[in-house]
This record gives sequence, C-alpha cells and structure tokens, in this order.
Amino acid sequence: MHLSKDLMAASSTPLVLGVIAEGETYGYEIVKRVEELSKGALNWTDGMMYPLLHRLEHQHYLTSRWRIGESGRKRKYYAITKEGLNVLGEQQQQWQVINDALNQIWRDMKRSSDDGYQPV
Repeated sequence: MHLSKDLMAASSTPLVLGVIAEGETYGYEIVKRVEELSKGALNWTDGMMYPLLHRLEHQHYLTSRWRIGESGRKRKYYAITKEGLNVLGEQQQQWQVINDALNQIWRDMKRSSDDGYQPV
C-alpha cells in the first residue's frame, strides 16, 4: 500500500511523540517501532526521521542526550518533555475527531451501498 506524503507528514509528529512517550529511545529504534506499529506500512528513512527529531527538540517537545547504547555505540537518545506530552494529548484528541468523522462517513457509505446505492 502506498501512503500519501501528506498523510505521512501529518501523522509523523504524533507517532514519534507517542513512541518516545513509551520511553527514552534513539532514531533507529523509533523507525523500527513505527514500522512494527504500522505492520510494515510505514518505512521511514533517516532523511525523514532526523530532521523531524531536530524540529521537535527545537520546539522543546523532546530533550536529547548522548550515551553509549547496549551495542557499545554512542547514540543520541530522545525523551519527551512535559510540553511534548501536552502536545501529544492535544494531537490525540484531534486525530480522534478525524478518525470518528471518517468512520462515520464510511459507515454511512456502507449503509448506502447495502441499500443499493453505488457511488460513481
């Protein structure tokens, strides 16, 4: 399945904040977690992930620190801030409104098609 760039861009902030809210992590782990959550539909690249992380850090939604990971490599780990948690809560509410509206319209379309209506 191909996901539009607009949808990917709109969903990236709440996805990244949500993953980091689960616990301190680094870029590659975030990419893998998003891939897992989307059952492989979202395959983000470094070129997409790191500018987003830098932007979220600049907006004070994340903090970062360098540390040595389990593999012995130095990595930049990200943690969500209180402000980031607030933004995540707001985005969760916004996405719920959109999700509810889409589900309602799709239920209505299904009922219409069950009644013999065929969209053009």
